Amino acid sequence: MAAHMSRCRSWSRVQRYGIAAYRRYSGPSGPSGGGGYPNISLCSPLPGIPTPLFASVDAHEKCDTRITTLENGLRVASQNKFGQFCTVGILVNSGSRYETKYPSGIAHFLEKLAFSSTAQYGSRDEILLTLEKHGGICDCQTSRDTTMYAISAEVKGLDTVVSLLADAVLQPRLLDEEIEMTRMAVRFELEDLNMRPDPEPLLTEMIHAAAYRSNTVGLPRFCPGDNVDKIDRAVLHSYLQSYYCPERMVLAGVGIQHEQLVECARKYLLNARPVWGDATPANVDLSVAQYTGGLIKMEKDMSDVSLGPTPIPELAHIMIGLESCSFLEDDFIPFAVLNMMMGGGGSFSAGGPGKGMFTRLYLNVLNRHHWMYNATAYHHSYEDSGLLCIHASADPRQVREMVEIITREFIQMAGTPGELELERAKTQLKSMLMMNLESRPVIFEDVGRQVLSTGKRKLPHELCALISNVTAGDIKRVTSKMLRSKPAVAALGDLTELPSFEHIQTALSSKDGRLPRTYRLFR
Repeated sequence: MAAHMSRCRSWSRVQRYGIAAYRRYSGPSGPSGGGGYPNISLCSPLPGIPTPLFASVDAHEKCDTRITTLENGLRVASQNKFGQFCTVGILVNSGSRYETKYPSGIAHFLEKLAFSSTAQYGSRDEILLTLEKHGGICDCQTSRDTTMYAISAEVKGLDTVVSLLADAVLQPRLLDEEIEMTRMAVRFELEDLNMRPDPEPLLTEMIHAAAYRSNTVGLPRFCPGDNVDKIDRAVLHSYLQSYYCPERMVLAGVGIQHEQLVECARKYLLNARPVWGDATPANVDLSVAQYTGGLIKMEKDMSDVSLGPTPIPELAHIMIGLESCSFLEDDFIPFAVLNMMMGGGGSFSAGGPGKGMFTRLYLNVLNRHHWMYNATAYHHSYEDSGLLCIHASADPRQVREMVEIITREFIQMAGTPGELELERAKTQLKSMLMMNLESRPVIFEDVGRQVLSTGKRKLPHELCALISNVTAGDIKRVTSKMLRSKPAVAALGDLTELPSFEHIQTALSSKDGRLPRTYRLFR
C-alpha cells in the first residue's frame, strides 16, 4: 500500500514539473527523500516550471475621484472599485448645526423618517422589497453638519437605486402616522440614551453644548424631549425647502462607471421638483461656529446603570476639551497625529497590534493609575472649528485626582514628542486610514464628505504624504495654540468631588497642570 502511494505521488510530480525536472531532482534526497530542490535559492525561480503570469493594472485606469457638476448645481462624484456591488448615496449639507431658526431635532426626525413612503413607493416595505431584488440595503445617518442617504446593491441595479434615492430625498410623503411613529422612536432613543452604560454619546452632546454654547455645532444633535411634539410636516417642509437644494447636495458612488452615474443623475435628479416646492436657499443659516468654552454637568445616580452577574461599578465621567481647528486648515493633520499619539481606551481593552497600548493615555494614565476605568482622546473637526477632548472615568471619590491627571496630560502635550513616539503615531494613523479605506462604504463616505465640503478629494497617498511630513515642531506649535483657548468641561454622575471650572481653567494655564490646593477644616 505504501509503495503504491509513493508511486502515485511520484507520478503527480512528473505531471506537475515535467520529466526533465523530475529526473534532475529526484535523487536520494529528492522527492522520495523529502529534500526536493536542495540547491535552489528561495528567491530564484524553479527550473522546469512555467513563468507565472500576474494581473497588471490597465494604463487607462486611474484611482482619481471623478467629479461632474450638473446644470442645476448638483455634484456627481464617483470612485471606480471593481466588484459585483456598489454603494451610491446622496449627501446633503444639512444637520443639527443649521437648526438655529427651527426647533432643534429636525435632523433627528429626518433620519428616522428616511426611506419611508414616497411618491413612487407606498411604504418602507415596498422600498425594501425593491432593494432585495438587487441584493440591496439602505441607511440614513445624520451628523451635526451632514445628512447621508446611502444604498448598497448590485451594480446592474444602478438605475433603480438612483431612482429610489431621488424619490426618498425629494418626494417623501411624511404621512401623519409616519411622523407619529417617528415621535415614538425618538422618545425611545432619548430614554435609551440616558440609561445605557456607555455614556460617551451623552457626554459628546454635553461637551459640544459647553464648547459652543447655543450656536451651530453646539445645538443638540438629538431632539430635545420638549420639541418632540412641536415638529410636524409643515416644520419639516420649511426646513427641507431651505436646505435640500441641488447646490447643497452630492451624488456619490463607489464601484460604478462615472458616465453611468452621471446619466442616472441627469435622468432622475436634474429636473426633479421636490414635493415641498422650489428651494429657497436664501434662508440658509450661514453662522460661523463661535467657541465659548464653559461647564455643563449632570448630577446623576450611576450606581444601577449596569445590573447583572458582572455589573459595571459606579463611575463618574469627565470630558475636558480645548479648541483645535477646522478640517479645512493645514493644522488638521498635526492635530490628527496628536490625537493618535494620545490614544487611550478602556482599562480592560485587549492588547495587540493597533490597540494603542503605547499611546500616552495608556502609558501615563491607565498603566500608572489602576483605579482609572477609562481614558480616551477624541478629535471632532468641522468646517469652521474643532474640538480635541479627553474622556476619563473613575470612582466618584477620586474625581478631583482624575481631573488633575487629565489636565497634566494636556500640559505635557506642549512638550516636544520623542522621535520614536511621533513616528509610531504617524504610522498608526496611516495604517488606520488605509485599513478603513479597504471598505467600500467607507470610501463612499470619504468621497461624498470631501466633495461636499471642498469640491474635490484628497487621495489616500496624498493624505499619507501630509502625515509623513508632520514634525515634532508642528505638534508643539498646535498644542501651544490649543492651550490658549478656554476649556470646555462636561461632567456626569456623582460630582461631589468635582473641582470648580475656575480651578480647571487655572490648572490648564499653569506650567505643571496641577489644580490649586484646597484646604478643609472638616472632611
